[in-house]
Amino acid sequence: MAISWPATGQVFYQHFNEYVALFYMLKLTNLEIRRGQTQLISAMNCQINPANRVGVVGRNGCGKSSLFALINGEMTADQGELDIVNGSVVAIVKQQVEETSASALAFVLAGDRELITIESDIAQAMSAQEDDKLGHLYARLEAIDGYNARIRAAKLLQGLGFAVDSHEAAVSSFSGGWRMRLNLAQALMCRSDLLLLDEPTNHLDLDAVLWLEDWLLSYPGTLMLISHDRDFLDKICDHIMHIENKELHYYSGNYSAFEKIRVEKLAQQHSAYEKQQREVKHIQSFISRFKAKASKAKQAQSRVKALEKMQLIGPAHVDSPFTFVFKEADKMPSPLIKIEQAAIGYADKTIIDELDFHLVPDDRVGILGHNGAGKSTLMKCLAGELAATKGELFRSSSLKIGYFAQHQLEQLQLDENAIYHLQKLNKKETEQSVRSYLGSFGFSGDDCLKPVNVFSGGEKSRLALALIVYQKPNLLILDEPTNHLDIEMRLALVNAIQDFTGALIVVSHDRYLLTAVTDTFYLVQDGRCKVFDGDLDDYRQAVREWKAQQISAASDADKIPAAQNRKEARQKKAELRKQLQPLNKEIKILDQSMHDLNVEKEKIHAELSSDGCYLEQNKARLTELLKQQATLDKQLTETEDRWMAASEKLEALSLKLETEES
Repeated sequence: MAISWPATGQVFYQHFNEYVALFYMLKLTNLEIRRGQTQLISAMNCQINPANRVGVVGRNGCGKSSLFALINGEMTADQGELDIVNGSVVAIVKQQVEETSASALAFVLAGDRELITIESDIAQAMSAQEDDKLGHLYARLEAIDGYNARIRAAKLLQGLGFAVDSHEAAVSSFSGGWRMRLNLAQALMCRSDLLLLDEPTNHLDLDAVLWLEDWLLSYPGTLMLISHDRDFLDKICDHIMHIENKELHYYSGNYSAFEKIRVEKLAQQHSAYEKQQREVKHIQSFISRFKAKASKAKQAQSRVKALEKMQLIGPAHVDSPFTFVFKEADKMPSPLIKIEQAAIGYADKTIIDELDFHLVPDDRVGILGHNGAGKSTLMKCLAGELAATKGELFRSSSLKIGYFAQHQLEQLQLDENAIYHLQKLNKKETEQSVRSYLGSFGFSGDDCLKPVNVFSGGEKSRLALALIVYQKPNLLILDEPTNHLDIEMRLALVNAIQDFTGALIVVSHDRYLLTAVTDTFYLVQDGRCKVFDGDLDDYRQAVREWKAQQISAASDADKIPAAQNRKEARQKKAELRKQLQPLNKEIKILDQSMHDLNVEKEKIHAELSSDGCYLEQNKARLTELLKQQATLDKQLTETEDRWMAASEKLEALSLKLETEES
């Protein structure tokens, strides 16, 4: 049976009979995957139903990406069958970085394959003057919402952090990380039935991760997601596919529910929970210290939530191969760093001004802020790689910094092995002692002798962290340290940081890490760096509001009206200003309405995602849910249309006013 559902809201209701008869989107039967002579997965059996959101987890190298390649037709199974619904549209993020002169907006638009085909057919029909065919093609264009395609593409770009003035820039002008964001946007642009995302957050900052999370929650198709971000998995997934010891296990529920089941299994084999208790002790200490302090009340409450999670997490990872700790620093001066009324930036531009930042041992600081606000610039200044352009900056003579940033990975000697890197720091170290130390970071046997150029991104990150830990710093500065690290290594890093006696400054999109190891948040915004009074839930809401403002102010080049002449502009300025205020208010109300409708949709989606929903005795309830979903979809579409119309009107008026005043 071939069904291709549109990803525009009314997904299953209009195909109710086919849906009930079909029951699955993807089925794996006795599937075996090998890489060369190495067997990755054996006898894999699993059925994924339509609209399921599946988190695919397991240690690096277990076969997760190979499974995606198999589903996408890039490789074949060594044994067994993979049955995907005939005619389904599958979207996957390209892993290669494309070199093209096409604009970012055009590149993203190309993700809607049917749109590109229809537009090409329209051009040919116009050239051949085939009026009847044109009428049919325009009807198809309307049916797939093709007239709003540019708006959809622009919203994807903005959500992923691209400034409006960069939408027309050539893809080739962006760095590798930003091109990976373009690849992600292109995959999201595809109106797919099955979306495959392999570590989509690796190249994103926290703001973009929060936006992507919301976008995926509204995605109506079937999602398979490889991720090592437990909060991301918890928020999005309703099923977990776990690959371990060449076996696949399929669980209902999110990642926390999966870990609870694993805990119950492993608790029969393990009785000691030292790792877990160390985490609990650290979090409980913070709660005890600050629960009665008004300025820390919200953060203390967030630690209570984190503690509830940690009581489930520890036992599930007692067999982790990573067991490193930070040794006590030789000296622990106070203060470590003191900055007063400083400005930092570059010769032609100040990024952050009026900066006051005092750091003493045991400080745990998380840096928040949208992409481009200056977080990395601040980290470089604190690390001593960038001088302040004004103000006072004191660094203790005993300050010893352990700085992790992505450019640190590029400084590894690619033709040398891990042992060489450690012995370079201390030539007196024996090979055996170095091997023993590297083993705590997951490097064992011949892994220690491999040249760095064959390392994966995760292995390079682990080696860079090993070098930092070895040098016994009294200040850790970590800029996105979890990129490429799997869940086990992330947990080991959290454990080690909690026992670290020095100070910590961290930028990360991993909310679990931020919640577990930081006590204070600073927000970099509008050229300032100030204490953020709130927790990550408050920050999520702030990001949503900021994104909404950005999108409502975005320009749509196709709908910008012609500029009025100066004489007419002077006459209309007062009228234009008067019209802007109610439009801003209307957009804010509509934005809240869309949020409320999406919350209701998510409740229905959660019930539709349960396996029991499709049993014969629940057919009446299923019918009612689908009707409710269709009604909500209609309301959401109408609200979005009103929001878009108001936004376009606001945009046009703002541009008119700007033109009149120029």
